[in-house]
Formats: sequence, structure tokens, C-alpha cells
Amino acid sequence: MIVRERPVVDTESGSVRGIVEDGVAAFRGIPYAASPLGDRRFAAPAQHPDWSGQWDAACPGPSVPQAPSRLEAVMGHRTPDWNEDGSLTLNVWTPRLPAGGPTPHALPVLVWFHGGGFTSGSGGWDWYDGRNLAAAGDIIVVTANYRVGPLGYLYLPELGIENLGVQDQAAVLTWVKRNITAFGGDPGNLTVGGQSAGAFSALYLALSPVTGPEIKRVITQSGPWGLPPQDPGEAADHARRFLKILGLERGPDPIATLRAIPAERLLTAYQQLAQDVFRPGSVAPPMYPVLGAFGMPEAWEQALACGRLDGKQLLTGTTRNEMAAFFAFDPRIQAVTAAQASSIVAGQIDGGAERFDRAAAAARLPHATPSDVFTEVETEIIFRDGALAIADHHAAAGNPTYVYQFDYAPAQDPAHLGAAHCVELPFFFDTIDAYPDSPMLGEATVAARSLGHTFSHAVAAFTASGRPAADQWHPYEAANPATIRHFA
Repeated sequence: MIVRERPVVDTESGSVRGIVEDGVAAFRGIPYAASPLGDRRFAAPAQHPDWSGQWDAACPGPSVPQAPSRLEAVMGHRTPDWNEDGSLTLNVWTPRLPAGGPTPHALPVLVWFHGGGFTSGSGGWDWYDGRNLAAAGDIIVVTANYRVGPLGYLYLPELGIENLGVQDQAAVLTWVKRNITAFGGDPGNLTVGGQSAGAFSALYLALSPVTGPEIKRVITQSGPWGLPPQDPGEAADHARRFLKILGLERGPDPIATLRAIPAERLLTAYQQLAQDVFRPGSVAPPMYPVLGAFGMPEAWEQALACGRLDGKQLLTGTTRNEMAAFFAFDPRIQAVTAAQASSIVAGQIDGGAERFDRAAAAARLPHATPSDVFTEVETEIIFRDGALAIADHHAAAGNPTYVYQFDYAPAQDPAHLGAAHCVELPFFFDTIDAYPDSPMLGEATVAARSLGHTFSHAVAAFTASGRPAADQWHPYEAANPATIRHFA
């Protein structure tokens, strides 16, 4: 039990002073790496210099540089809070600090990475406050920032610049391994999780020969599994286009100039690049983790076949109407014809046109439009097909596997979002009050709050024991949809 209002913990870089909220100690804005400024911009994360005295860890650090999220219309507005200086930080919530040293009853640890399409997001936002989740299962929750957009995924491998955002995430895990004992955690009982881009990251961290051996359990929420790691050729082409937009020639060393350009200009150029490379129906950002670069030696399909996830416990799932978050407010998609939608799907997968046509013929929605059918098919292709393929493989190999589908939809839903991408986040963290203007959530009813209690406790129990605490949530059986747990 925590009794100090401002508890102090010693880390490898210095002491941090947290704050107690509802019996849970929160330590926010702890630097896990040096600020990515000057020579540290476009460089691998380096350990933060030691500090004297006590680091005030009552408030989160700033977000990394980013433009507004493309899903603000779905999740709710956020006031920009970014600053390169001090942005590589993490946050720790612990319900039980050790008294005078390591304890034999160390707590399980969840390290969770936010989504945002590798372009936006912050582990310090109140959406992802870990207090209620930590209390739900007597676990430690860690969230973190990592570089996104061009600062995290510019690909210039000849200059050693590749997958810097992935390197940041690996640095977070290293920090946790070295420091979490002081917060009452067990570094040998580690779950890594995340949502969307964070789910993509969590799985690849678990599959990596570098970080995977340290990970015991994995939680993936709405991972975009139909989006393969970026091809190195495409990543190099997008890097060239980005430099051209900035007016830079790709000479022997453009880094000195890039490091001197204001972050705002880099973000503006990145937005221009995104417009230039946009393809209808695509959710791919212009820069994201590159295949063959740091942390991505192979695609997840090959890594699974090699057994890299074997022995780990898996909790994975999707929402029912994932792609509605991307399409509901896009007039181009809302006006799409059946022929156009069929053509887009045909360009994504073999047999795509036939798949769209079958879905249109069997449309479960009354008076379904081509946009409705396209949204459902894209939900399957980008999110659900891969989630089930991963779960099928893992369960068939005899590994503990749990699968969910989140079906909650707001009672008042004028945009017809249904159970859209990101809708499970308020329930995962049990932070419903942090979403006061969120169309995907709607009114915070008694039933919604009860669902948040149920879902967060299930997640916390999985982190603690490998088994989610929820009625009728049985282990997943490969290719058996009856063993998928639905939440509504």
C-alpha cells in the first residue's frame, strides 16, 4: 500500500518524485533517453544524462513533434502539446512500491505503446492514463512516447537513419528492464501491448530476436496486419521526395541541414508528402517501420512460421467496424461506386474484386451502400484477417491465445461509425471521462462504465496471469469463431 503523497524512487539517472492518485503512485514524464535535439535529432536514442536532486514526475512530458491526428473527428480534439526538448519520456503507474528495497512479490508489468498511424500520439495523454488499469489487477503500467513521422521513420540507411521510432521503443524496454524493480515491478514478467500502430510495434518487438526474449505476453489491439512493413525501395523513394519538398538535394550528408530545420517545417513537408503519395482506401502513412531495418528482419508471417512467438501468451482483437473511423468523414469514400470500390480492393489482394462482389451480394446491412460494403471489406483486409491468422497459428501451435471483438457503438451515432477503430481505448484503460467530446464513445452511460470495468479487469488479469478475467472468455480455438469473446 502506498501512503506517501509524493513518493520518491531512485532510477539509474537520478531520483524521481511522483504523486499518489486514488492509491496508485504515478511517475510521469521520466526521461528514458536524451532529448532528440541538435546532433541527437535523426540519431539513435542515447541514455539521458544523470541529474542531481529529484526529477518532478507529477506531470507528463511533451509529445514528440506531430501534426493533428487524422482521427480527431472520431476520437475527439486534442490541444497540441509537442516539443522536441524533453519528448522521449515514459510514465509509470504502480499500486505498490517496495518498502526499502526489492520485494519478493514484485508486480507484473505492462508496457503499452500508443497508436496514431506512426504519425501522431503520446503515451502521456489522459486517454492512456494507467491508474485505473494498474489498480484493476495489481499490475504496473508503463506508457511511452516514441518518435513518429519523419523524425521517427525517415529512411536514410547509408547514414545510419532507419526505424528510429522502433529504436526508441526498444530503448523503453531496456529502461524498464533496468529500472522497474525500483517501482515494485518484475522485469522478468513483462507484457508488451499496444493499439493500432502500437499493436504493430508490440508484435514486432515480441518477434524480434533482440527484444523478443524479454517479453512473456503480448496484447495487440486492432493491429493493421494487412499493412506490411514498408518496402525499403518505397521508403527510400519517399525519403527522396521528402528532401525534394524541403528543397534539399540528396548529397553525401543532408543531415546537418535537416537537423537545423525547424520541426514545424519538417511536419509541413511531411503533410505535403502524404498528399502526394495518397492512394484511395489506403491507411498507410508515407513513412513507417521499414522491412529489413532495425527491429524488422522479416515480416510477421515469416517470423510466426519460424516460431518466434511460440511460448508467449497472446491476447488480440479488433473492433467490429474498424475502417469506419477512416472512411466515415471522407467524402471520396462516401461517394465511391461499387465499380470503384471493387477496383481498389482488386489492387490490394488476389481475388479482391470477387471478394467485394460477394460481400456486396451478401451485405448484412439493410440498404447497404457501396461505401458500407467497402468499409466492411477493408476492415477485414486491413485488420481482422491478419488478427485471426495470427491467432489461428498461435493457438494451433498450442500457445495460450485469447481473441476478442469489440462491438460497442454509441447510442447516438449520426456518422454511422458503429464500433470504430479506437473505440475500445476508453474501456481498456477505464478512462471514459477523458473522452468528453468523442463521437466514437458517445454518452458515458452506466452500461458503458460497467463495460470499462469489465474490459480493464480482463486486460489486467491477462497481464498478471496470462488469463483474462471475464465471464465466458475461454481460450481461442483455431478457426473457431465461437471462441471469440464479444464486448458490447
